[in-house]
Amino acid sequence: MGDERHGPRLSHDDLNRALLARQHLDVPRDATVLDEARHLVGLQSQVPSSPYPALWSRLAAFAPADLGDRLLDREVVRVATLRGTVHLVAADDALELTALARPGLATYLRSRNQHGTALAHVDLDDVERAARDLLAEPLTSVELGRRLAQRWEDVDPTHLAYAARCLLPLVQVPPRGLWGASGPGTTTTWTTAHAWLGRSDPALDAVAHDADPDAALAARVRLVRRYLAAFGPASVADAQRWAGLTRLRAAFDALRPELTTFTGPDGTPLFDLPDAPRPPGTAPVPVVLAGDFDNLVLSHADRTRVLGDVPVKSVVSVNGQVAATVLVDGRVAGAWTARPEGEDTVLVEVRPLGADRLRAPGVREGIEDRARSWVGCAWPHARARVVVHDASA
Repeated sequence: MGDERHGPRLSHDDLNRALLARQHLDVPRDATVLDEARHLVGLQSQVPSSPYPALWSRLAAFAPADLGDRLLDREVVRVATLRGTVHLVAADDALELTALARPGLATYLRSRNQHGTALAHVDLDDVERAARDLLAEPLTSVELGRRLAQRWEDVDPTHLAYAARCLLPLVQVPPRGLWGASGPGTTTTWTTAHAWLGRSDPALDAVAHDADPDAALAARVRLVRRYLAAFGPASVADAQRWAGLTRLRAAFDALRPELTTFTGPDGTPLFDLPDAPRPPGTAPVPVVLAGDFDNLVLSHADRTRVLGDVPVKSVVSVNGQVAATVLVDGRVAGAWTARPEGEDTVLVEVRPLGADRLRAPGVREGIEDRARSWVGCAWPHARARVVVHDASA
């Protein structure tokens, strides 16, 4: 069994099945969009359409309007949080998640990069105050930068707008983010989470400005507990990769009395909530079509549990694009795309990644079934044309 000084040893298969169970990809759940956003602590949404296949793949019954309505009634919002990336999050989580992200983003604005250089002589507190006042009503990034540049005339408006995005919790307002939305109003348009949601929290303002270490630690503890519920068992490095935060060890230490520990396949200590689901590594799982930019493949320092022997670069491009993936026996086996062709057909193309496991018995049928389901959800009046390529294509 090897060294198990941290607790029972878990195999890659054990970790895979635990991850799929936590991600609700083993059996679709009867849950609401709001419940799922809370459980997953957000779904990546830098591409506005990405949360739609992510939710469809996890929920037993999902239609695009289920998410669109929640965006319109402000129960969920699209806002920059984890890793400084736009996520779809529950409105109740928006202020805490953005508060945790802000200190690192503020530090980035004072680092040696194009934004830091351009803003070197600018008082960022002044920019934050000015932008907050301007964004009491929604503005596009271009308009926000232009208005800020009326005060800071020697700074490119692009850098000023970027600073506002880092320093304030900015919500992208609908119709951007609605399924199929196009035309007027869909340009990225911002307002503050405080203005959009009609709420504020002085304690979280202190966390955002790195002014209350105790409150910051308490918020980090809450974040780690939720991460483990959705992504565990996991290491400190795993949690830091997912959150885009450093120094999470203190939060794990504070949680330690209520956690259980395991030994990972490589001997790394892994932490988990005692009662969280950990199916055996032999538990059967269905073929899964996961959406693009899904946190499933982004949220561990060691991604072997879901990528297997597929290189990260096969899924994540050099410019940060993250492919929609096909999971066979719980691991990435291919990438897929779906696009309308003509008025009544949607082409779903699937290409193998690594060893061609898409030809295994029953897999093609599973892919076709899931592809038809997605097309029926996203384009209900179209038929699916599914093409599964072989490794030589």
